[in-house]
Amino acid sequence: MKSIQISLQMASQVKTFVSIVQKYDFDIELKSERYVVDAKSILGIFSLDLSKPLIVEIHSDDCGELLDELKDFEI
Repeated sequence: MKSIQISLQMASQVKTFVSIVQKYDFDIELKSERYVVDAKSILGIFSLDLSKPLIVEIHSDDCGELLDELKDFEI
């Protein structure tokens, strides 16, 4: 499992983020404080406090390509 910290400040960033993570078969979660949602769910993401950094947890060790695609969101 890999974890990175990201920021999603605008709705357009959320849409782009979801379109990226939906391409992958493995589980990906977003954490904000004590809340955890499916990173492939737009509604789930909007239920989080997007003013704070989010933790992406990727449940795969073969995720180098995904990490490269998420570089623009990393903080």
